[in-house]
Amino acid sequence: MKQVDFSDGHIVRNIFKTALPMLAAQILNLLYNIVDRIYIGRIPEVGTAALGAVGLCFPIIILIAAFTVLYGSGGSPIFAISLGKGNRDRAALIMNTAFRLLVATAIVLTAAGYLFARPLLTLFGASEDALIYSLPYLRIYLIGTLFSMLATGMNPFINAQGFPGIGMLTVVLGAVSNLILDPILIFGLGLGVEGAATATVLSQCLSAVFVLKFLTGKQAEISLKPLSKEDREEFIPVTFSIIGLGIASFVMQVTNSLVNISCNQVLSDLGGDLYVSIMTIVSSVRQIVEVPVLAIAEGSSPIISFCYGAGRKKEVKKAIFVMAALGFTYAALAWLLIIIFPEFFIQIFSSDREILQDAIPALHIYFFAFIFMTLQYSGQTVFKSLNKRNQAIFFSLFRKVIIVVPLTYLLPYAFGLGTNGVFMAEPISNVIGGGACFITMLLTVMPELKTAEKTS
Repeated sequence: MKQVDFSDGHIVRNIFKTALPMLAAQILNLLYNIVDRIYIGRIPEVGTAALGAVGLCFPIIILIAAFTVLYGSGGSPIFAISLGKGNRDRAALIMNTAFRLLVATAIVLTAAGYLFARPLLTLFGASEDALIYSLPYLRIYLIGTLFSMLATGMNPFINAQGFPGIGMLTVVLGAVSNLILDPILIFGLGLGVEGAATATVLSQCLSAVFVLKFLTGKQAEISLKPLSKEDREEFIPVTFSIIGLGIASFVMQVTNSLVNISCNQVLSDLGGDLYVSIMTIVSSVRQIVEVPVLAIAEGSSPIISFCYGAGRKKEVKKAIFVMAALGFTYAALAWLLIIIFPEFFIQIFSSDREILQDAIPALHIYFFAFIFMTLQYSGQTVFKSLNKRNQAIFFSLFRKVIIVVPLTYLLPYAFGLGTNGVFMAEPISNVIGGGACFITMLLTVMPELKTAEKTS
């Protein structure tokens, strides 16, 4: 795979060169979970109930993802900045430290997940009927924690080295195998939700093997290696640097988990297992349509970091503008499709015609202000890429913890909006939180870049 040269000055071309393979990779990576849901929703007689039950596992799955991005998204920007400065030794230390953090954390999370799986699912709103499906699914899924964290957590370091094509290939094998294994294990062998989880674990294993093969091979610019004595002395300081920047992405994921828990609790109380299934569908649709926004943001991030580290502030501003414009254009088109064709998106995950009556208005409410979500991702990406951790952390907390979680309880109960209130919390947070994040970025980062450009 040809390496992308971030130093050649072609910002738009480089964003597309990194974002397009990353888009393909994220779409394939998304298949790990959504393909499970697509097949689970079509299990005869129990599909809708099983789909909602598996949705109750999302907070734990999101928590695993949170620790993954803590090290991956926390380490890759400072890794890219070091490469931009020509400090290869520092870059290697950062990547190797992140790898060891991922392995250690995966072991801890797997053990803790097995110990507390049942009480956690009950806390998240699982009924005894739902536990029949959610508990075995989660226990099998946890077996693949190490594979999942390595495959996803080390991919940003591949992209930051200028190999987005390799980053895409790291998930191709796993995603394709998941597509093949799911129907065989779920329907062919009659394993149901256990078959879906098993297929996911096997697929994640293939992805992790591919990642490690590349990062220990000769093609990688920076490779995984044992830590020297000097590296071990720097391990703790580098760990704090990685966590310090990655905490913003971590908080965003953890707050997503918190929001998921809150939504399931309220919907279970007000609408029963049916509305938990509807939220699973709505959340799955969001995962699908937001992938291009994420790909654009993550594809722009290493370029912003590299140019910032190289002192090329004009190119940093151009990359930010291109990222925001592409994201906003896509979000507008996606929003329009959801408003016009809601049935299409819902029926991806469920063939139950009865669920449409309640799912369509829920989908319309939830995606009402989807366009504004782009502002959140653009602002967050800039803060993260420029190592502005305080701003990144604040706006992660602001949108989810300060706005969404309280509204999830206030709108249904205090304002009497029932289940609709749960779905309304998201668009309100997109407008307020996304707008505040993007405007703050414009008012703080742009003047700083302009000043630095004049003095350089």
